[in-house]
Amino acid sequence: MKIAALMGGNSEERDVSLSSGCQVAKALRTAGHDVVAVDTAHGVLSRAEELAILTTGVQPEPPDPDALDLVETGDTTALTRDPRVGEAEVLFLALHGGAGEDGTLQTVLDIAGVSYAGSGSVGCALAMDKDLTKRLLRDAGVPTPEWLTGSRPPADVAAVLDLPVVVKPASGGSSLRLALAHDLDELARATELIEADGDTVLYERYIQGREVTVGILGDEALPVGEIIPSHELFDYECKYQPDLAREIFPADLPEELAERIQRLALQVHECLRLRDFSRVDFMLDGTGTAWCLEANALPGLTSNSLLPKAARAAGIEFPDLCERIARMAVDRAAGRTRPERSSAR
Repeated sequence: MKIAALMGGNSEERDVSLSSGCQVAKALRTAGHDVVAVDTAHGVLSRAEELAILTTGVQPEPPDPDALDLVETGDTTALTRDPRVGEAEVLFLALHGGAGEDGTLQTVLDIAGVSYAGSGSVGCALAMDKDLTKRLLRDAGVPTPEWLTGSRPPADVAAVLDLPVVVKPASGGSSLRLALAHDLDELARATELIEADGDTVLYERYIQGREVTVGILGDEALPVGEIIPSHELFDYECKYQPDLAREIFPADLPEELAERIQRLALQVHECLRLRDFSRVDFMLDGTGTAWCLEANALPGLTSNSLLPKAARAAGIEFPDLCERIARMAVDRAAGRTRPERSSAR
């Protein structure tokens, strides 16, 4: 197949996306495909640029706003000028955050009739909005921690959700500005940090227990994994820096419980109208209840990411994983799969 792997962009998750995209491009070439790597903010990457990204990896901190401002001034004409992009049979979206994951790009591609791998515009928009995600899960009977959205006085939040309380942006990913507030002062500071970046605040009841995750590939739930971070929460640094989290695949769980969590993950995937691949995160409390935290429409595909580890536990190596995802989009475009559902079940 001729494939264009789209990555980068100008969201705060740019570094993660570049790492994901270059890993994907390398894996698909290993599987025998003709791949061009495209930074949506600057255009086609050379092999030397890809190698530099793979060598550098994801930095401990996300890009600062000044660096992202420079990215926004980049030359994107290479995206349409390079014939290899136009000749691609499918676009493999390895974008995280911003317009690349919130349904904006997907809408444009749908209008243009371009085949791409990953969730469509509706699924991406639903999964990106954590408040809307939780409302849909609650209505579908999927346990999700109690929450409040929008800036509130710290005392009011604590009165409803107790302390400690999880504070995070209502949209975005990679656990950016995620905090566990233990007192009212920490709660106020976490709120200010999120609002300073123009984001809506989401407060969530803290569920103490084991953090588990389930990758979805097509209509199959991959083995459940357990995440044991070295920090209080599985934050940006723990996600992308080596040795800051233990990620166990498959998780040491009773078979019946693991299967129940997998069924819940598939229910979430369908409820949010996701497709091709996704990842669903849960907290497992002491009673065995799995509380859904969120779903990721375009989960990370870096060397340290959870979905490739889950696939490997199922006997699917990374090149095969990427090839399967790309073929789903090609088959869909050729009418060899059923069309995307028009409404959630």
